[in-house]
Amino acid sequence: MKADILIRAGQVVSAVDKKSPLKGEGQAKVMVLEDAYVAIKDGRVLAIGRGDGREYCDSNTEIHDASGKALIPGLVDPHTHLVFAGWRAEEFALRLSGASYMDILAQGGGILDTVRRTREASEEDLLLGTLNRMDEILLTGTTTVEIKSGYGLDRETELKMLRVAKEAGRRHCLDIKTTFLGAHAVPVEFRGKQKEYLEYLMTEVLPLVAEQELADFADIFCEQGVFTAKESEELLGKAKEYGLKARLHADELVASGGAEVAAELRALSADHLLFASPEGVRAMAKANVIGTLLPGTSFFLKKRGYESPRRFIEAGVPLALGSDYNPGTCPTGNMLFVMALGVLQYDLLPEEALIAATLNAAYSLDVASEVGSLDTGKQADLVILKAPDYRHIFYRAGSQLVDSVYKKGILKVKNGQIVNHN
Repeated sequence: MKADILIRAGQVVSAVDKKSPLKGEGQAKVMVLEDAYVAIKDGRVLAIGRGDGREYCDSNTEIHDASGKALIPGLVDPHTHLVFAGWRAEEFALRLSGASYMDILAQGGGILDTVRRTREASEEDLLLGTLNRMDEILLTGTTTVEIKSGYGLDRETELKMLRVAKEAGRRHCLDIKTTFLGAHAVPVEFRGKQKEYLEYLMTEVLPLVAEQELADFADIFCEQGVFTAKESEELLGKAKEYGLKARLHADELVASGGAEVAAELRALSADHLLFASPEGVRAMAKANVIGTLLPGTSFFLKKRGYESPRRFIEAGVPLALGSDYNPGTCPTGNMLFVMALGVLQYDLLPEEALIAATLNAAYSLDVASEVGSLDTGKQADLVILKAPDYRHIFYRAGSQLVDSVYKKGILKVKNGQIVNHN
């Protein structure tokens, strides 16, 4: 069989899919091929290998020259809040002056500020903002992304956000998975009535989310001052009855039992986890729950006092990396930067960070059969770097390193500019 496109690169790097998330020592093992090629047929990887790949070429094959450049799989971002209205630069300034995240939330800021703006925004305006942010992350190499609701906290706006995410997926080349996060915070109208709010979500919102097929997953903010482990288990258990797989915000600020809940429910992923208990880490490893770390958030929040996330690697928890792109605590979706933070702040090895942002992230979204690595038969989602070696991602943290991006074998970014985002 001959290729439609053959890319010749100075270096081709990818995890090798072993049909399960990589963990422990296995998370540091990547395939590195120098002077190699990727052959693409009908939008999928036909073959990869060393050499010029001429055996896959005929007169109809397009040859793309990426000599002297590194080629990696398209990045997978398994945790974002891309649908929102308004930014929160003033909150950022308050934090720099000493206010804590929970202090700001208690004063009606934080999530609740974005809730007010998102409720007021039209569906059209939310869609335009989301599409613009999708262009932004495409330019930095993301080709698959998860998008949460959670800035509505009422039936109408939660459904509106999920409709916007679904429509954005139809209009943009990025693959999208959606998550219902109605339990992101307790809204003002339910203040002091947390139990009633959860009941409202489970009886009046969740059934419509499922009926209208708006979400793939359900999530909850399991954290001190937000929702308890017991409440998290109750809501995610109900979501499972509606066919929504569990993932959750867990143990971001203190040990709140989120890691244990994730293990008990065998969630696809537990995210944040900076203060997960040793028992929770062991339980996640035993249940093979993916731990999704969000180093951009701890960077912008200037978090300190957490143990090295290498403890997850040592315990055998498969790790993913996500951006947590949102207007308050991580206003960037640049996964190359997130990967660099994973190495420079979280003590991951470059290879571990690459796997965390590709194959393991794909497993956390239940899409690894299609994306996350350059295995034969998978979608030809790939990124060509303006660098001869993939380690420049970490060595040159913050640099604009994306030369080209292919999605399903179609060139979407060329010379650092979008040429086709549909």
